[in-house]
Amino acid sequence: MVSRESFSPTFYLKSLASGVLSISFFIYIMFLVPHPNSPITTFWDIFEILGKGDYITFITTFSLVFVVAFAVIHYKLLILNTKQFLIYRKTDSYKELFSTNKQVTLMAIPLTYTVSILLAFILLVGFVPGLWSIVQYIFPIILIGFVINGIYALKVFFNYFARIMLTGEFNFGKKDKVIQMLAIFSFSMISVGFASLGAMSSNITLSSIGVFASLFFATLASILTILKFTFGFKNIKKGIDIETALSFSLMIPLLTLLGITFIRITFGLEHSFDKQTDSITIFILGSIILTLQLIFGFLSYILVKKLGTFEKFINENIKTALSFIIVFPNITFFIFGMFFINIALVNNGIVEQYSTNYFILMSPFVLTHFRAIILFFKLKKRFES
Repeated sequence: MVSRESFSPTFYLKSLASGVLSISFFIYIMFLVPHPNSPITTFWDIFEILGKGDYITFITTFSLVFVVAFAVIHYKLLILNTKQFLIYRKTDSYKELFSTNKQVTLMAIPLTYTVSILLAFILLVGFVPGLWSIVQYIFPIILIGFVINGIYALKVFFNYFARIMLTGEFNFGKKDKVIQMLAIFSFSMISVGFASLGAMSSNITLSSIGVFASLFFATLASILTILKFTFGFKNIKKGIDIETALSFSLMIPLLTLLGITFIRITFGLEHSFDKQTDSITIFILGSIILTLQLIFGFLSYILVKKLGTFEKFINENIKTALSFIIVFPNITFFIFGMFFINIALVNNGIVEQYSTNYFILMSPFVLTHFRAIILFFKLKKRFES
């Protein structure tokens, strides 16, 4: 049992990781199960495919099991973390948090709750028969959830940012590099949430709000990323440590989130504003993002290997759950890979869906996905020991 004083907002990262893993298994279903009547796979689409008894049925069944399993883990941890956080708020440690750089760890809360909302929507649409027929009435509720998360994230971040600017006590490029990425992740994830709403709502007002809010948070995340790496590169001349090396790999989830945001926004513009987007544009953008992910991934891998302190970072941060952040590059690389193959390649006629080449292209992303799952359970075992 975690004591009140030893709790940290980074504990939410464990819940976050399980939630993202649940969503990642739904990605298989979304792209492999045909859903001609909706932008997302629904209960009846899944029900139809389960009756066919082919290899897609097997993949779908396998994926559904893990969607549910990781969702259960996610919500159990979310409830536990929230109870612990409410107790933690009454402690001196919580008050001291607001005078340190670790104040930004509070950004893990809106980040996790945004994933919780997205996952809840997926579970409802995928497991409740006929829900899609009334989904337009549910979108305003989802919008309220994203707005609350967005406002809370902005409040936490700007209180933190105002304090460090007024005191001048913070070097963006040197201290707590991995922790500082939480703010960028949080704004990026909220951006994805709003973009999904903008893409799926048939109400032009709701769709417009979703697109605008998505662009707002995506822009904020992009500005913070530029600031972080501008100041960060200035400090490279002094050498790098394990946190700097890992920060490069954390560009992978950021690029995934911003890439999906752009794709969702283009779908929203097509759906609500009847503005056609050239599919080759998505291919070009997807290629650029995937290239950047590979560059940052290989660079981080080489640096971490040469530093030889990966295990040390895990051991030093396992009790704060910060080490769970290293799971996200693998998960999100898989997720964007699936978007790239199915939207950038299949939609442009470059690869035929369900063909041999299609599954060959999927294989490295699937391997990365399962590596993330193994890593998650290894970290979970260490954290609970």
